Amino acid sequence: METMRAAVLTRPGAFEVREVPIPSIGPDDALIRVERCGICGTDIHIFKGHYAADTLPFIPGHEFTGTVSRLGDRVQGLKIGQRVVADVNIGCGHCFFCRRGEVLNCQAVSQIGIHRDGGFAEFVAVPARLVIPAPVAAKSELLALTEPVACVVRAARKSGIGFGMSVVVLGAGPIGNLHIQMMRLVGAAPIIAVEPSQPRAALAEKAGADLVVTDPREARRLVAEMTQGRGADVVIESVGATALYAEAFRLIRPGGHVAAFGITGPNDSVPLPLLETVLRENSVKGSVAGIGQDMHDALTLLSHGRFQVEPFIGSVVPLSAIQSAFETIQDRPAVLKTQIDTSA
Repeated sequence: METMRAAVLTRPGAFEVREVPIPSIGPDDALIRVERCGICGTDIHIFKGHYAADTLPFIPGHEFTGTVSRLGDRVQGLKIGQRVVADVNIGCGHCFFCRRGEVLNCQAVSQIGIHRDGGFAEFVAVPARLVIPAPVAAKSELLALTEPVACVVRAARKSGIGFGMSVVVLGAGPIGNLHIQMMRLVGAAPIIAVEPSQPRAALAEKAGADLVVTDPREARRLVAEMTQGRGADVVIESVGATALYAEAFRLIRPGGHVAAFGITGPNDSVPLPLLETVLRENSVKGSVAGIGQDMHDALTLLSHGRFQVEPFIGSVVPLSAIQSAFETIQDRPAVLKTQIDTSA
């Protein structure tokens, strides 16, 4: 039996790097030799036992890139050795939700690295229809950002953000920083970030925020000043904190929109000001993952240099050090992304 090295999360807070069987593939699958796999906020939630605990033990990791190692007998359009990324959201492909591009609502959905073994390993199996060829010249550390960029592409698309719309991004961590950059690409103005961490506030300003609020108590006043007293057209919650979700509704203008992105606990909730929401015609819409065309668009944007990636590609650790990487990742606010080198 062929084996590979993989980081298995055996229980919350505990990785074991061990030899496990290389995943078998079916006739419609591809086996990807992983080169890089980024650590996502969702992975941290899984590590801490806040999310997907029922899938343990398993191999997390969904922000991966690599090369095609094997192909199923029925696969066409891919080649051995080809550099690729992958859409990790697997739906049935034919239900009401899949037909509408709402794969996450498919009753049979599973996500690679969340519900089934993922990319913190030397190899990962992926349905070939979800494998996306990547530019030959693109670096692995850049390609591993495709999935998180796809998430902010989808959030912008679902929120209908366009030219001259005022946007507040609550939280300027890794995904918040990408939201800021996405807002600049779609022409939002002004872009206001709320981030108390000084290192991340500085990175938010460099990413294109017109104003960075480091004292959250000043957010309402400063947002009002920047929007002629109206409030923001759109507020994106990118942290997953109930207090910030409640604040988001206070920061939008009449007729404004809350983009719910940050993942909270399964039982967390905030009071919704119903009468105010009805009378002001406010709205809220959730978005969590890049799916289908979002991945292709993200890859195109990254390949053509539309995102500042330097703060995301400077921290690479070997697979053997994954436990330490997870334990210390939140102690390094100036590092927006840590990637795992699965070959080391």
